[in-house]
Amino acid sequence: MLAGSRLLELALSATSGVLLALSFPRVGHPAFAWVALVPLLLAVVRARSVAKGFAYGLVAGGVYFAGTIYWIPHVMDEYGGMPGALAWAVHLLLVAVLALFVAAFGAGLAIVARRHGPAALHVAPALWVTVELGRIHLFTGFPWVLLGYSQTPVLPVAQLASLAGVLGLSALVALVNATLAYAVVVGGVRRTRMVAATAAVVLMALGFGAWRLQDDALRSAGAPLRVAAVQGNIAQHDKWNPVLRDEIVDGYLDLTREAAAAGARLVVWPEAATPFAFQNEPLSADEVRQVARATGTHLLIGTTDVRYDGAPRYFNAAVMVDAAGNTAGIYHKQHLVPFGEYVPLRRLLFFVSPLVESIGDFSPGPGPRTLNMDGAAVGTAICYEIIYPDLVRGFVTRGSRLLATVTNDAWYGRTAAPYQHFQQASMRAIELGRYLVRAANTGISGVVDPYGRVVASTPIFERRMLVSDVRLLDGRTLYSRTGDVLAYACAALAALVLMISIRRRV
Repeated sequence: MLAGSRLLELALSATSGVLLALSFPRVGHPAFAWVALVPLLLAVVRARSVAKGFAYGLVAGGVYFAGTIYWIPHVMDEYGGMPGALAWAVHLLLVAVLALFVAAFGAGLAIVARRHGPAALHVAPALWVTVELGRIHLFTGFPWVLLGYSQTPVLPVAQLASLAGVLGLSALVALVNATLAYAVVVGGVRRTRMVAATAAVVLMALGFGAWRLQDDALRSAGAPLRVAAVQGNIAQHDKWNPVLRDEIVDGYLDLTREAAAAGARLVVWPEAATPFAFQNEPLSADEVRQVARATGTHLLIGTTDVRYDGAPRYFNAAVMVDAAGNTAGIYHKQHLVPFGEYVPLRRLLFFVSPLVESIGDFSPGPGPRTLNMDGAAVGTAICYEIIYPDLVRGFVTRGSRLLATVTNDAWYGRTAAPYQHFQQASMRAIELGRYLVRAANTGISGVVDPYGRVVASTPIFERRMLVSDVRLLDGRTLYSRTGDVLAYACAALAALVLMISIRRRV
């Protein structure tokens, strides 16, 4: 009987992992997120054991992340020179580390459940948001597929992010899950009260979302601007091939001329679009500057930058070239990708030596500096910086009127990763009340309005150019002003309840 009970609880935990993975693109649907945590919650509350809560969370988290970031071994094998078996071993280690956050959630819920029984489910949303906040900030952070991101395409729900950010959405979805689990294990008046309270919260969120979408004021505010994103579709193995250097640059210049002919005043190139360091090779950059002058357009170019103040330092950079062909500003990427742009603890990680040897150390930039386009500040996130809410918020607090992001998703191949990345980037537009322009080497490139509507987008692995009208906006959303206040309040509440539960247990 005991073994059967444990198997049931493990099965429930694994089911939560599957449902969480199915909440995200490309094969999933946002609806799964609203019930995904229920099996795990039932298993933990039923067990009321901290060890089991940890184990069940670890199982759910392992399935969750194995099902969503399955594309990582391909990147390490194909582009990092790592043998397939070792790439999978490192991948499983990463999945295990991420699963520890869900395990911490399970253990924390179990601590409260030992003392308060099913009433512990009331604090489950705060606990979940706390571990997601940890996933943003701890161990350099990796906030991929946060629960709230699942609701990005559900626009009436997603508008809540303009008030409380993506973690506010995570809290709402976790609240519904906790309420459903509570309704399973508790009956009578207590169940009715919690269901009614949760229904009221959801209806208020939907009402706000419907009002914001209908108001639509941000699509007529501010100054108009026609922008373009160019997608060169350069294979990763070809990007730094010197034989193809001229062909790559000519391709981007042709797309730029096409965009300018369509009326674009700002043309955005992808991350590392130039096969040379733009600021460090003036002869190579001159042809690009000439096109900016000839077409009267501003170019926002993903490139590399080298500084020689002592030993050379390499930066992943974005350069704004004005309509006169001059450099109007340079942004250096702040948040580097571990094992992609630098290797933490390089000397100790001898077991991933092929990957270590293939990666040169980039240096982080000084902070969220905006780039100037005729007096308008543009905030530009490079690659996966766009999935960090507070980092992108920093551009808006410094006056950014338009958000741009440049990326090279060629690494991911034809997996779910480009779709996950684009969906998470779109959330920043809603949170911050800004248009977002995204240029990706192999796609998805696109333009997203301040309500999360995808105004234009491209398919992956095609050479494309898209043009769209945006607005340069000055207004501020509540989230852009207050940041993750709700998330930190959840963390404080979770810590308080855990301390009370532990002390009373002792």
